[in-house]
Amino acid sequence: MLASLGRAMLDFLRFAGGSFLLLADALGYLARGRISLRHTVRQMSAIGGDSLPIVLVTLLFGGMVLGLHTVNQFVRLGATSLIGGLVAVSTARELAPVLTGVVVAARAGSAMAAELGSMTVTEQVDALRALATSPVEYLVVPRLVAAVVILPVITVFANAAGMLGAFILAVTQGVNISEYVLSIQRSLTWSDLFGGLAKTAVFGGIIAIVGTNRGLTTTGGAEGVGRSTTAAVVLSIVLIYTFNFFLSWLILQLWGRS
Repeated sequence: MLASLGRAMLDFLRFAGGSFLLLADALGYLARGRISLRHTVRQMSAIGGDSLPIVLVTLLFGGMVLGLHTVNQFVRLGATSLIGGLVAVSTARELAPVLTGVVVAARAGSAMAAELGSMTVTEQVDALRALATSPVEYLVVPRLVAAVVILPVITVFANAAGMLGAFILAVTQGVNISEYVLSIQRSLTWSDLFGGLAKTAVFGGIIAIVGTNRGLTTTGGAEGVGRSTTAAVVLSIVLIYTFNFFLSWLILQLWGRS
């Protein structure tokens, strides 16, 4: 058991160090302006366009579930004037950013790991090095920039879908429409919206670095590609939830709102 724990700890430290070095290398290429806009736009389409429908459906029903529990409890307390604001703030701060990150990690992060893992085991990455082309510049940088830029955009639509789902549920449960909208106007601020969007930019970086790192370090043929894909999704989701706590705490400290 101790040997297994030690191996797991060493693997994690090796992965963390490799991810940090990969991020530093990618940022170095960005600082020198060495980025392919064509590849970046293509990755934005792959990450954002393919993930958006799943994100919208997930947030629509996630918002409905949040609205269901909120309405039931607040109607009992006679505090229906607080429902809209509570749901909107919760969606903007936590529900939309986190669920968007998780869905994109499952959809796009796995695709990154599988694609780069297949290129690694078939020696296409080695061919890039033989042609004096950096795999980090050619494969990692466009995906990193695309994920960081496109995730906040997806989250804007996710916020709308989540709030719409909660609104539909609240109205069907007898909550007054004008009271619901007024509650949102009183409670929801720009800091709530921009704080959630800022978190998704970090989540995008996590998804891209984890997915590309696992892909570029794949070994063991087709079976290794499967392992890398699974590990990329699991690690991305765990890191998203971990960083979400610290980012939420930091945002509260900076903007002083509880």
